[in-house]
Amino acid sequence: SLRTPASSRCLAIRSAHNEISTAGVSFSLINKHKPWIETTYHGIVTENDDKVLLDPPLIALDKDAPLRYAESFEVTLTKEGEICGFRIHGQNVPFEAVVLDKSTGEGVIRTKDKLDCELQKEHTFTIQAYDCGEGPDGSNMKKSHKATVHIQVNDVNEYSPVFKEKSYKATVIEGKKYDSILKVEAVDADCSFQFSQICSYEIVTPDVPFSVDKDGNIKNTEKLNYSKEHMYKLTVTAYDCGKNRASEDVLVKISIKPTCKPSWQGFNKRIEYEPGTGSLALFPSMHLETCEEPITSIQASIMLETNHIGKGCDRDTYSEKSLHKLCGASAGTVELLPAPSNSVNWTVGLPTDNGHDSDQVFEFNGTQAIKVPEGVVSTTLKEPFTISVWMRHGPGSREKETILCNSDKTEMNRHHYSLYVHNCRLVLLLRQEPTESENYKPAEFHWKLDQVCDKEWHHYVLNIEFPAVTLFVDGATFEPFLVTEDYPLHASKIETQLTIGACWQDLSGHDNDTETLSEPLTGGSARMTQYFRGNLAGLMIRSGKLENKKVIDCLYTCKEGLDVQLPEEVASSSSLSLEGDDIESFEKVMQHISYLNSRQFPTPGIRHLRISTTVKCFNEETCISVPDSEGYVMVLQPEEPKISLSGIDHFARGAAEFESTEGVTLFPELRIVSTITREVEVEAEAEAETVVSEEIMHNLDTCEVTVVGDELNGDHESLEVDLAQIQQRALEMSSSNVGMVITGVNTMANYEQVLHLIRYRNWHTEALFDRKFKLVCSELNGRYISNEFKVEVNVIHTANPMDHANNAMVQPQFINQVQHASVDLSGHNLANTHQASVVPSAATVVIVVCVSFLVFMIILGVFRIRAAHQRTMRDQENGKENEMDWDDSALTITVNPMETYEDQHSSEEEGDEEEEESEDGEEEDDITSAESDSSEDEGGEQEDQQGSSRQQQLEWDDSTY
Repeated sequence: SLRTPASSRCLAIRSAHNEISTAGVSFSLINKHKPWIETTYHGIVTENDDKVLLDPPLIALDKDAPLRYAESFEVTLTKEGEICGFRIHGQNVPFEAVVLDKSTGEGVIRTKDKLDCELQKEHTFTIQAYDCGEGPDGSNMKKSHKATVHIQVNDVNEYSPVFKEKSYKATVIEGKKYDSILKVEAVDADCSFQFSQICSYEIVTPDVPFSVDKDGNIKNTEKLNYSKEHMYKLTVTAYDCGKNRASEDVLVKISIKPTCKPSWQGFNKRIEYEPGTGSLALFPSMHLETCEEPITSIQASIMLETNHIGKGCDRDTYSEKSLHKLCGASAGTVELLPAPSNSVNWTVGLPTDNGHDSDQVFEFNGTQAIKVPEGVVSTTLKEPFTISVWMRHGPGSREKETILCNSDKTEMNRHHYSLYVHNCRLVLLLRQEPTESENYKPAEFHWKLDQVCDKEWHHYVLNIEFPAVTLFVDGATFEPFLVTEDYPLHASKIETQLTIGACWQDLSGHDNDTETLSEPLTGGSARMTQYFRGNLAGLMIRSGKLENKKVIDCLYTCKEGLDVQLPEEVASSSSLSLEGDDIESFEKVMQHISYLNSRQFPTPGIRHLRISTTVKCFNEETCISVPDSEGYVMVLQPEEPKISLSGIDHFARGAAEFESTEGVTLFPELRIVSTITREVEVEAEAEAETVVSEEIMHNLDTCEVTVVGDELNGDHESLEVDLAQIQQRALEMSSSNVGMVITGVNTMANYEQVLHLIRYRNWHTEALFDRKFKLVCSELNGRYISNEFKVEVNVIHTANPMDHANNAMVQPQFINQVQHASVDLSGHNLANTHQASVVPSAATVVIVVCVSFLVFMIILGVFRIRAAHQRTMRDQENGKENEMDWDDSALTITVNPMETYEDQHSSEEEGDEEEEESEDGEEEDDITSAESDSSEDEGGEQEDQQGSSRQQQLEWDDSTY
């Protein structure tokens, strides 16, 4: 090794002169070479780290550096050949290069700031090394070439998966298994493939028949059932490949749709109709489900089933005669099946519907028939006449079934005219009366009708104008398919019998037109035959033809039905049968169909609805079939009116008024009021309800005045009314010995006015003291009945005209104005009638004696009033004298107590005697004046007060004892 002194043991290397000095030899070095680095570098850095791993490592070499292998001598390095730093070139490069060892040229690249892989995954820039130059000032510094550096930023799993949608929805049809119902998708914001990929999905909701695969496809694991569950709600989550779970789970709603079945949808099966509300839309939200099948045309028929209501539907339940009058066919109408009453009782034995909500119908079961009394029908066959009837009849036997028959009462059993059913045919037999010519004439008219045997209600009108007969069934005209002829009847004086439900015949006769049954209706040789099996109502015979079609339509037209108001002409309508080719327009028309019941008090109950639909498609082979849709209208119970009759129910009149031509008005101040009761909720208390009565207006159809007690004796008493006033109000009146009946549909005000005119007359009042009458009014053929308003009329008998005048002045005290606040509407029954009793002639003498005794009692009562008044005046004067004030300030009064006791005792005895006298007087005189009683009571009280005051003033002076 080369050693030199300490001062010169310095090895100097100078590249420029390449001189070395040892042991006195000096070396002179010069910065001759540039640093050297690799041309390309590749590096990796993690997001949360600042050190870059380079390949190859960052090392700069410089040839000016001394040889490292010289070991025989010590070498002292100078700054020439050292690496002072690295310089990075590029814009906004987030890296810096740092020299770790200048002598070896080793360095590193590190980040200035935290890197974000999601913003930039790779960075590329150039780097250059430079040495330290020459001398202390670093002059002649050399730089290396520029090398390219590629750095990749490694990702950190810092983000969780996020679903693209906030929620997912899908609809599936029940009964199917799907490969994929819907797909959920989540994303991850990490930059690397490993951490940005979603590796799996998971359904968090337990026990649901669904699964999800790694791609997010959800499918059902079993067939779904709409009746079991309408909708499923699932919670789904996602995981990335770094096992990070989604930050928020997602909600998936899967609706189950029933198997698509073409049908009408969107309407209530039960539709409630409140009476009096007018028209009610039945299908306001209806639509047709066609299961996406293209439709070319639609046909629909909407039917309202009302066969079980009344006579086929809801109609006014007035009597048939009243209905004819309302429809404009009032003249000469005779009702053969009236509701049973006192004056009309031949239908009493027939079974009815036992209710007043609907029309009253009569049932004939093949064993019942009725005889119409003589004189009810006066129609002659020579003039035009009309027969109308409501009939419900099913398929029957091959025998004739008679509706109406007019036959001989005895002997010959000839049928003059009859209406009967035979083998689903309606037959009218009309035999002509004897004439000069004995030629054949039309006698039987046959109509073959399905309506006769369909078990439904139908209205029949026969206009008979011989030899022509016209039949209307539910307003439609039918011509007879067969007309047979026969000879006119032979002349005879035999009376005829009109019957309903069978034909009357006498067993002694022999006529081929009749059939005899084994069971007679009554005893003897007369029997009924050709019994009817079915229901009848409203059987009428009317003189004259019923030609007006509007009148016939009015008689059978329903008060309820379906109505449609088309907003625009989009479909043709005929009897609520619709047809169209546009589904949307067709649905609008269906939504305008409504139910209407114009009755004020409709019949409550169910009306079934049926919709029959037919569609046509472009492809007829796969065309859908729409099933019938059914529902019903529930007509609610109407508020029942409470008809109240009120007025003067007890009064007296002089006998002369009863005997006058005007008579006595029975109901001078009668009032008819109808109210309904409603429950109204109170606003203050939500749950509380109060009952409120409201007055309403409606019609009446009957008011019946009945005598209570003995029947009217037509020889000397009657009920009368002005017939002109009755006819002016389109009412009718019938009277008998039990009372008077006013009929006809009219307002309550008109009935009030007519009832005010009813008078009672009696032109033999000697034996009459009082008469009682009962009034009952009703509506809708007895459906709503008023209370029984009873009136008692007293007869005042007078001995002379002067007494009569005095009694008339006293009369108002017998009048009692009664207001019926609460009445009973349960019904009414006429009282049983009895024969008039015979009054003996001695009654007149008794009446005179009673009247004389009454006058005597009145005079005695006036006398007692005066005596009591005078006694009161004297007591008042005595009281004034006792009221004088004594100045007893200096007086001392000593009273003997024995004298006071004797005075009191004597006064009590006198009082007892007076009371006994007064009691005896009361027993003798039954008629006393209320005024005199009050006067005596006041006088007695004053005397008692004065006596007690005197006793209170008499006290013992025991001050001196």
